Amino acid sequence: MDIKVSGKQVELSDALRTRVAESLEGIARKYFDRALEAQVTFSRARSFFTCDINLHAGRGLILRGEGEAADAPTAFDDAAEHIAKRLRRYRRRVSDHARDLAHRERPEMARQYVLQQPAEVDHENGDEAARINCFATVIAEQPAEISRLTVGEAVMRLDLADQAVLMFRNSASGELNVVYRRGDGNVGWIDPGERRG
Repeated sequence: MDIKVSGKQVELSDALRTRVAESLEGIARKYFDRALEAQVTFSRARSFFTCDINLHAGRGLILRGEGEAADAPTAFDDAAEHIAKRLRRYRRRVSDHARDLAHRERPEMARQYVLQQPAEVDHENGDEAARINCFATVIAEQPAEISRLTVGEAVMRLDLADQAVLMFRNSASGELNVVYRRGDGNVGWIDPGERRG
């Protein structure tokens, strides 16, 4: 597995890098035949360290864990435990899902954009140029996969990747669907297909 360990304004020791690599290799071996890559980023916020782990465990399967503590190794342990806890919770489903991925067709590709909030404009006193430029601006763009999944698999991916929203093609209906994390902690599901009956 390709493991990249980096620090934002944090000096990382060789011992910490080795610990990170060995721990992630152990987690990957326990739950997957072969994980692809992991990106581990340490940073410092005021008096504590944070650790962000993004583990690409298979085609279309990404897990995310975050941790914070008074020192970098403990922050990493916290983030790694988040990933391990998610994997324990979904172990059977993840194993079945990873096997299914090998037999599935390739996911559709799409573009994902990050938009900057538009500036507030006083419409009564603002000039015409300000009114034209008051819309959101694209500040980042990256490829995104739209996989063919069941609703249960989509919810599992939403949880494993710790995402707020996930678009997928529903394997039962063939329609584009969305699952998302609601403000109350539950998962919402948007299915545009017409319901009969």
